[in-house]
Amino acid sequence: MFDFLPVDFLTALVLLPTVGAAVVFAMPTERKQLARWTALGISLVVLVMTIGLFYDVQANPPDPGQWAFEHRAQWFPLLNSSWHVGVDGLSAAMILLTGLLTPLAILVSFEIEDRVSQVMALFLLLETGMLGVFVALDMVVFFVFWEIGLVPMYFLIYLWGGDNRRYAANKFFLYTMAGSLGLLLATQLIGMTVESFDIPVMLQKWPTYNGTGGEILGMDTAYVKYYALLGFTIAFLIKIPAWPFHTWLPDAHTEAPTGGSMLLAGVLLKLGAYGFLRLAIPLFPREWVLERSLVSLQYNLVDILGLLAVLGIVLGALAAWGQDDFKRLVAYSSVNHMGFVVLGLAVAALMYGTLWARNQNDYSLLAGAAGIDLTDQEQSSRTAAQEKVSQLYPDVQIIDDRENAVVALNGAVFQMFNHGLTSAGMFLLAGALYHKAHTRDLRRFGGLWDIVPVFGALLLFTSMASLGLPGLNGFVGEFLVVSGSFKAYPVYVLLSLAGLLVTGIYILKGIQKLLHGPVNQEWVEYDRTKHRLEITRREVIAIAPLVVLMLITGLYPSWMLDVINSGVVRFLSGG
Repeated sequence: MFDFLPVDFLTALVLLPTVGAAVVFAMPTERKQLARWTALGISLVVLVMTIGLFYDVQANPPDPGQWAFEHRAQWFPLLNSSWHVGVDGLSAAMILLTGLLTPLAILVSFEIEDRVSQVMALFLLLETGMLGVFVALDMVVFFVFWEIGLVPMYFLIYLWGGDNRRYAANKFFLYTMAGSLGLLLATQLIGMTVESFDIPVMLQKWPTYNGTGGEILGMDTAYVKYYALLGFTIAFLIKIPAWPFHTWLPDAHTEAPTGGSMLLAGVLLKLGAYGFLRLAIPLFPREWVLERSLVSLQYNLVDILGLLAVLGIVLGALAAWGQDDFKRLVAYSSVNHMGFVVLGLAVAALMYGTLWARNQNDYSLLAGAAGIDLTDQEQSSRTAAQEKVSQLYPDVQIIDDRENAVVALNGAVFQMFNHGLTSAGMFLLAGALYHKAHTRDLRRFGGLWDIVPVFGALLLFTSMASLGLPGLNGFVGEFLVVSGSFKAYPVYVLLSLAGLLVTGIYILKGIQKLLHGPVNQEWVEYDRTKHRLEITRREVIAIAPLVVLMLITGLYPSWMLDVINSGVVRFLSGG
C-alpha cells in the first residue's frame, strides 16, 4: 500500500504533517482561509493514510517478533541508535485515533482569528509528535517525539488559551518535563548497558541482564532496575495522568483552546498508557511482581499501580462531581475514565510478570506473583518451591488467568480509543457553548434545551457514551476491564464500581445544570439579541464523525477489538 511514496510509509506518515506545518507557517498572515484549509487538507491526507494502515494491520496482523510497515535506516550510529519504526495492533489503534482527531481539532479551530497560520502549523507539528511516539521502535526516536509533542501543546495553551493560560501552560510544561528527566536517565542507562537503543533489542536483553558480577555502575542490579522502572513509571503516570500526578490536567484543559483540549484529552493522555505497554511493562517483568516489604507490610509495584487506578477512578469522579466549571468537570472526568485504563494495565503487568517468571523457572517470583507464601526452606530449595507452586497454582489456572488478562488489556486499550472519542466530543461541546456564552459556569445556565435543541441532543448522546450506557462505545471498554480484572483484584474492582456510580451523578449533574430546569430568561434574551447559542454547522460537522463512531463502536466493537486483540495476544506472548 502507498508504494508510490518516495520514502517508506511510516516515515511519510510521520513527516507529512511537519512538512505541512512548515508550508502553513510560511503563509502570509492575511491569508487566513488558505492556512486553515491547507492545514485541514494535509490532516485529511494523513487520516486517509492512517485508515489504510489500520485496515492493513487488521488484514495482516504481525506475528510475535514481527512488525507491520517495519523500516530501519541508519540515523545516529554514535549512539547505536537507528531510525527504526513499525506498528502492531496496539499502535495501529492509536494511530487511527490520532489521524481522526487532528482534522476535527483543526476544523473546530477555524474560529481562531489571531495568528492563524501559526496555530494551524502547531496542530500539524503536534500530530507529528503523537504519530512518532506510536511508530517508534528505537528509544531515542521515542524520546525525541515524546518531547516534540510537548512543545506545540505548550504554545497552543500559552498563546491561544484562556485568561489564566500562562500559569496552565507553565504547569503543564514543568510537570511533563519533570517526568521526562527520569525517562531520559532510565533510557540512557538501559541503552548504554545493552549497547543499543533499539526497543526490540532492549526487550530481549534487559529483563534478564544481571550486570557485571550482579552490579551496574557499581550498584546492585536489583536496585538499579527498580529505580529505572520508577523513572519510566512516573513519566508515564504524569502523562496519563494518574492520581496523584493529575493536578496539571484541569488547569491545562480549562485554559487550552477547544482544539487543543480535544487533542490533549483524546490522544496525548494515551501516550502514557502506550508507554507502559511498549516499555515499562515488558522491560521490567520481574520488578513489577517482586514482593517487597515496608516495615511489616508486604507489597509489589503492580498492586500499587492498581491502587492508583482505583484512586483515580473514585477521586476523579468525586472531583468532577464538585465542579461548577463545565470544562473542569470534563477534565476531571478524564482522570476518572483513564483510571480504568490504568487498572487494565495493572492486570497486564501482573500477568506479564507471571508468565515471565514461569518461562524463567523462577518459582519464588512466580509464588509472589500468585500470592503464595513460601517458607524459608521452600525459598532456598528450587525443587520445594516448584512443587508447592505447581500444586497451588497449576498451569491450567495460569491459562485461565491469562485469558482474563487478555480481556482486561483489550478493555484498557479499547477504553483508550473510546475515551479519545468521547472526551474530544465533550470538549468540543464545552468549547462550542463557551465561545458563544463566554462563560463555563454551570450555575448560570439552566433550561437551555428550548434554545439549543441540537446542541442538547448532541450533549445528551455524548454524555451517555461517556457515562458508559450499553449500546454506546464507553460501555464496552469499561466492561471488559472490570470483568477481566475481577479475579486478580476483586476489591479494586468493587471500589471502582463505586466510582462508576459517581460518574453517573456528575454526568447527570452537567446535563441537568445546562439543559433542564426553568428556562433562564437571561439566555433567552441573549440568544435573541446578541449571539445565537445553538451549535454551528461547522461544529456539527466536526462532532458528527465522533457521534457515528460512538454508536458503531458500541453496537459493533469487533471492528476495533479484532485489531487490538491481535496486539494484546502478541504482547502477552512476549512479542
